[in-house]
Amino acid sequence: MRTTICMLSSAAILVALAASAKAQSAAQPAAVVDGSAITMAEVEAVVKQAGPTATPLTEAQRRQMRRDALDVLVNDMLFQQMMRRIGARIDVAEVDKRVAEVAESMRKQGKTLQDFFRESGQNEAQLRSEIVTMLQWAGYVKDHFSDADVKKYYEENRDFFDRVAVRASHIVMRISPAVPEAEQQATRAKLEALRLDLLAGKIDFVDAARKYSQDTTAPNGGDIGYFPRKLVVDENYARTAYSLKVGEISPVVQTEFGLYLIKVTDRKPGQPSDFAQIKDAVKELCVEEARMSLIAQYRKVVKVEINLP
Repeated sequence: MRTTICMLSSAAILVALAASAKAQSAAQPAAVVDGSAITMAEVEAVVKQAGPTATPLTEAQRRQMRRDALDVLVNDMLFQQMMRRIGARIDVAEVDKRVAEVAESMRKQGKTLQDFFRESGQNEAQLRSEIVTMLQWAGYVKDHFSDADVKKYYEENRDFFDRVAVRASHIVMRISPAVPEAEQQATRAKLEALRLDLLAGKIDFVDAARKYSQDTTAPNGGDIGYFPRKLVVDENYARTAYSLKVGEISPVVQTEFGLYLIKVTDRKPGQPSDFAQIKDAVKELCVEEARMSLIAQYRKVVKVEINLP
């Protein structure tokens, strides 16, 4: 009897410990951005907004969705914090006006402001904070982006707006920032030596990709198909690929995903665009790219702690 009681006590202790660990995990913020917490509830609210999927998700897919949602929330918080530092002061009356506009929009749908908060996973303080950020950014854009700036951006990115498409193959060697510098340099040296062999004709690019590339495209000889100048692949990768002629092999290119050798295999010329007709779309892309660049720079100077499992 004594042994049974001990076993029951041990089981109860284990259950209690598991429940306590689960409660602590739920209470722990998904991330802390320069002292401000992002809760797991906020992450789940963003995931929920994506809607149901056609087929049940695996646990790995659910984790990835949470990571993607958290990345959005972290960027949003970084953006808000950044604008508090560099943006203009916003009058409370202007914020009140925008909140009233949201309430009126919901009323036309037969809903209330509380319905909006429940559906978006926000509260009023969060909504007001987002409105302040939006107004500050609008003022920043007005002060920092002239018509000349937008036209310059268009000229620098004509390949994209003319819908030019490049096809490329690559050889990838993965590295992580956590890897010691000496190991990173050794990996780069291997890739540079392989490039020399490719240029000398000692090995074919397709065969080299199949043998050495640490990428899912390796079985296809590294072919990734056609892609536009922007929005699809890493900027360093795209900039390099679009600077190459068909048949050329790039120097070693570093991105956050690893080290690359890139070979352009085809190029579609696209069609000439008319700046006057697409000016608004050009400005929208120019401004958004600048916003993401500012966020990336700001992230380097603040502490971001990620706790998502």
